[in-house]
Amino acid sequence: LTYISTFLPPILIIELLLGLPGNLMALYVFCRHFQCWRPTILFLFNLVLADFLLLVSLPFRIDNLLRGENWVFGDAWCRINLFMLAVNRSGSIAFMTAVALDRYFKVVHPHHKVNSMNSHQAAGVAFFIWTVVSALRLPLLTNNLLSMVENNGTNISICRSFSSYKNPSVGIKLHYNVYIAEFFLPLLLLLFCSFRISCVLRRRHMDKEKKVRRAIRTVLVIVGVFIICFFPGIATGLTAMYLTKMGKEYCNGYILNSQLFSLSIGFTYLNSALDPVIYLFSSSMFRNTVRKAINRTGLVQLNLSRRGSTTSGSDF
Repeated sequence: LTYISTFLPPILIIELLLGLPGNLMALYVFCRHFQCWRPTILFLFNLVLADFLLLVSLPFRIDNLLRGENWVFGDAWCRINLFMLAVNRSGSIAFMTAVALDRYFKVVHPHHKVNSMNSHQAAGVAFFIWTVVSALRLPLLTNNLLSMVENNGTNISICRSFSSYKNPSVGIKLHYNVYIAEFFLPLLLLLFCSFRISCVLRRRHMDKEKKVRRAIRTVLVIVGVFIICFFPGIATGLTAMYLTKMGKEYCNGYILNSQLFSLSIGFTYLNSALDPVIYLFSSSMFRNTVRKAINRTGLVQLNLSRRGSTTSGSDF
């Protein structure tokens, strides 16, 4: 617990300070140009909402770590806090995947009926995603996630959704399975989208056109953010599950890996700080607003998109 309480809080504080300005700007831009929303912008807006679930919950985790992982906010808020953090992870993954699939259909299947989706239909898709994501994480609200442990002779309350359960409930098992599946299934989709877009662009000799190059860059940025943020957690989590079945002789390895798993949380929460990079590549509206803000400082002058102002509806 000592190593986690020492190294993780500064990392989370930095991520909070980096993620808050970018997501506040994205929220301002998307709300200001509400009338220009297209499906991609609507998915990006929901990605911002998922990030805010993290930003609201993160200070409580930071406080918890600074207290040596002693949770002082009670059982109810422990469940709600872990629920919100899990929904942030699932929602971020789902809407990043939705943006990548939107780019995939626009490039690979430009005449598919999916590309004619209007904002109301996209809102229905977003609502469905939130419903599924929230339903799959309900076990975090219905199970007791507080446990008492002794640390340096003092009993403290540990609030974790991943713990060494001897007989985990069905809900906790579902939580574990969702944690694994929501990494590998979207990763396969993202890699497939990247590969197919690259192949189609080369075959059609479109790889030099600006808007289609931006499409593949968007998907590659999403893949990069996805792997950086979520791979450390899934790698250490699966290793922990493997070590629990290897016997007591691997106890020290399990303890070390458990500490690495806890530290990997820093990478998981990093997605809220890196998601504004996805907004830059995905939305000309957000990109031009950032350029104008930088130009106003007078330190650097950046050219605005030739396609028009920040009110442009084109985000491909």
